[in-house]
Amino acid sequence: MAKIYGNIFTLWISDVPMVVLQGFKAVKEGLTVQAEDVAGRPTNNMYHLLTHGNGVMFSNGHLWKQQRRFGLATMRKMGVGKKDQEYQLQEEAHHLVKYLRKTNGKPLDPSMPIVHTVSNVICSVVLGHRFSIDDENFHRLIESIDTITAFGNSISYFVTEMFPWLAKYFLAPFKQAVSSVNFVKALLAKEIKSHKERGKPDENRDFIDYYLDEIDKTKGDADATYDEENLMQTIFDLFIAGTETTATTLRWALLYMVVYPDVQGKVQKELDDVLGCSRLISYEDRRKLPYTNAVIHEIQRYSNIVLIALPRQSVKDTRLLGFSVPKNTTILANIDSVLSDPGKWETPDQFNPGHFLDKDGNFVNREAFLPFSIGHRVCMGELLARMELFIVFSTLLQAFTFTLPEGVKEVNTKLVFGSTMKPPPYQLCAIPREAVVPHRLGEGLLHRIVSA
Repeated sequence: MAKIYGNIFTLWISDVPMVVLQGFKAVKEGLTVQAEDVAGRPTNNMYHLLTHGNGVMFSNGHLWKQQRRFGLATMRKMGVGKKDQEYQLQEEAHHLVKYLRKTNGKPLDPSMPIVHTVSNVICSVVLGHRFSIDDENFHRLIESIDTITAFGNSISYFVTEMFPWLAKYFLAPFKQAVSSVNFVKALLAKEIKSHKERGKPDENRDFIDYYLDEIDKTKGDADATYDEENLMQTIFDLFIAGTETTATTLRWALLYMVVYPDVQGKVQKELDDVLGCSRLISYEDRRKLPYTNAVIHEIQRYSNIVLIALPRQSVKDTRLLGFSVPKNTTILANIDSVLSDPGKWETPDQFNPGHFLDKDGNFVNREAFLPFSIGHRVCMGELLARMELFIVFSTLLQAFTFTLPEGVKEVNTKLVFGSTMKPPPYQLCAIPREAVVPHRLGEGLLHRIVSA
């Protein structure tokens, strides 16, 4: 449609007009030139059912601004981007390495181990503790989030929007989604209650501690939006946004390493040459590992797991790229068209880490690398996700060589359409690199640094 109508056009969904932004220039200008004007979220039936206008992801106005500002500030206080957060990420990467070692190089589907790892990162940040892989509530939490996100990009979702009364009584996926929402909220309510019962700690340890502290500090402030409903919804938003996306990217990462073994070998050589045999990997190491950093960025670009960014809404009459856009118009940014824009990428349809390297092999940022979107609604957890991808991916390639199972000559890399664009189910073998990494990756050391 963009080839016919240009890089900004109106797409009608039933009787609702939606403005589509196509390509890097249109997406960047459309979401940043009048950033304040397009910082709203549509408030439809499902968003209201899921959030009641609370939290960060689907809220608006003063409430959204205050919750987002608090969330970003709290992430910084908790050490996101610093050593404190690295310890948690290194610990989770270590647990994943231990799990994969137990497979003894036999074929496995890495999906669930990756999801467990990513989910426990969010649990540590938000709840202050991780779950055992055998914990039934942990499994139900993961299943519930998967059910909710899958429903959000399904035919059933659009049926619910058009016929909410029908969905309420007759649509099984809708009922499953509601049941999943209720379970997650009940679990989070127990966590919040547990935090309150233990009393105010000498030092805030997790997101819930900081938020409960803020509720106490702002009591009596008429402008404050801090309450337990917003706390629960913000936590919910962090789980929804912080598990599916990162886990899906890591699944693509391992698949690409199997499909492109030469790239995997170059990453491992760089890790060995720069870091040696067994040193724990920190986020700061990315500056000394340009090729590894480039590969991770290219994995994000090429896998392109979110084709269309979450919809925005104009909060007032405004102009986008010279066109008038009325208040309350839904705006869709085609992130797929940015990450594959032929005017910005030399080989947009190929997996090519060279997109992020200069002629001397140094890492280079690219302005069209926008997997976390852009503007006022840019992903709040972007830095945590970047740290997580780098530390987990690098740790895995330091410890293992990933290969296809014996007899398997090729794999399917065609995306599976859903809430995120997942790879098809696949199996691989995690072969320990015993000559490079000791059998136990410094378990005692990890215990000490996590305790510290």
